[in-house]
Amino acid sequence: MIGWHWLFAELLGIDHDGANWALSIIGLVIVIRTLLIPLFVRQIKSQRKMQLLQPQLRELQKKYKGDRERLQQEMMKLYKKTGTNPFASCLPILLQAPFLFSLFRVLDGIARDAPRGAFANESNEHLFVSAGQAKIFGAELAESFLTTEVTATRVMAVIMVIGMVVSQFITQRQIMRKNMPKEALEGPFAQQQKILLYVLPLVFLFSGVYFPLGTVLYWLTSNFWTMGQQLYVIRRMPAPGSDAEKAQQRRQAERAKRKGLTVAEPEAPKVEPGQQNGEAPERKQPKRMTRAERNKKKRK
Repeated sequence: MIGWHWLFAELLGIDHDGANWALSIIGLVIVIRTLLIPLFVRQIKSQRKMQLLQPQLRELQKKYKGDRERLQQEMMKLYKKTGTNPFASCLPILLQAPFLFSLFRVLDGIARDAPRGAFANESNEHLFVSAGQAKIFGAELAESFLTTEVTATRVMAVIMVIGMVVSQFITQRQIMRKNMPKEALEGPFAQQQKILLYVLPLVFLFSGVYFPLGTVLYWLTSNFWTMGQQLYVIRRMPAPGSDAEKAQQRRQAERAKRKGLTVAEPEAPKVEPGQQNGEAPERKQPKRMTRAERNKKKRK
């Protein structure tokens, strides 16, 4: 974050503490989320595997309806056999958590006039003072809704927390509505996602008032990044059988039509004589040749 501040303040010459530190936090998000792209790809693959496993999981539920322990054992066997990890989709969030809480501690230290992290270094004392004075639209980046007495900070905190919650909800809802096949919306995994769709925004809404404004800015920016990633996946790499895949096929058909091309359709199998009405074609038996006929064929 200090590196980004140097870029904006020294290299680009932006003479505004609030703008420099706000842009530095956004830059931190860009670096971290770029590094997490391979894990995002892995997350997508894991979600696809879970969607494909839904029919088998439903069969296990029917088979072991009264035996919850046996059901869990069989589900774990299925995950192991198919190389699926139901918790792989949580990895990007879990790996971001240390950065998020580190930022929280640093900003909380600034608000309490207690330097932490890189700010504890004497050579960065001027940066510590600069961060303590950083404001955007009159709102202090190091203060939270509960710790500040400045009205502008509280108003900005409410706006940003609501934006964070709404962006989280829209992203998850888009995934469930457009990028999941109908079969995948009926299993236990889908039920968990439906619960989280409404529970997580409430958790973020109530916890957001405790976080410094800079931390909420990080969270909000990260949510917008996630939204952009998911929109790309929904449009370019839709899940098989989902509404997004059908929309992609329609777009491809329209593009082909504009170019004067036709969408290739699978050829109908050729019907042999005697195969109408579902009858199997008559098998031709090889004709047996006499020795004289075979010798005559060899001479030719």
